[in-house]
Amino acid sequence: MSELAQNPRIAETALYRPVKAFLQSQGFDVKGEVCGCDVVAVRGDEPPLLIIAELKLSFTLELVLQAVDRLRCADLIYLAVISSRKGRDRDSRVLRLCRLLGLGLLAVDLKLSTVSILVEPSSYRPRVDLARRARILQEHANRRGDPAEGGSTRRPLMTAYRQRAIACAEAIGGGVARPRDLKHLAEDAGQLLLRNVYGWFLRERPGHYRLSDHGAAMLNDLKSNKHQ
Repeated sequence: MSELAQNPRIAETALYRPVKAFLQSQGFDVKGEVCGCDVVAVRGDEPPLLIIAELKLSFTLELVLQAVDRLRCADLIYLAVISSRKGRDRDSRVLRLCRLLGLGLLAVDLKLSTVSILVEPSSYRPRVDLARRARILQEHANRRGDPAEGGSTRRPLMTAYRQRAIACAEAIGGGVARPRDLKHLAEDAGQLLLRNVYGWFLRERPGHYRLSDHGAAMLNDLKSNKHQ
């Protein structure tokens, strides 16, 4: 294992930006933490090319198991680890294993922010999980921008659903709104307000909603974070 990988202050998110830049250079639209996948890259329209990359500080069995789990819903899979001189990423047995499974292997130099391809992914394909593939592509398409770094585990995940809920909360502000007033922000505004997954909304009267104290506090936190 490299010295960087042994450093407890380094998180897996440190690999995200170099890997994102690597995939963007190939024309992919890249977003982090989509449906449990560290990195999701999409290119093209019909059918889109879907690449998933999983990030780890070093090559582990857990990383391989994650990749095998995602083989059924992606076109190509990359494993990305911190580059080392004598670590497992340089072990010829690891390279052979990746080739056998059809997995690509990337070595990330955090000091230089560069990515080296150790193994190219191949087109080995198990039976495709079409439903899961569709969920990943839909979440990637619906998410505004790229609000979550791949490898994040200790912060609330900014999903497309959460983004729509925040947009509705910001529109309501200190007033009262009806679901139809928020349709331009969220097609599912009615269900979003009714389900109230995050506890941000209160029904003032039938068909009219305002923010709860929790919702108002959430908006204040967002404003504070933007000014930091």
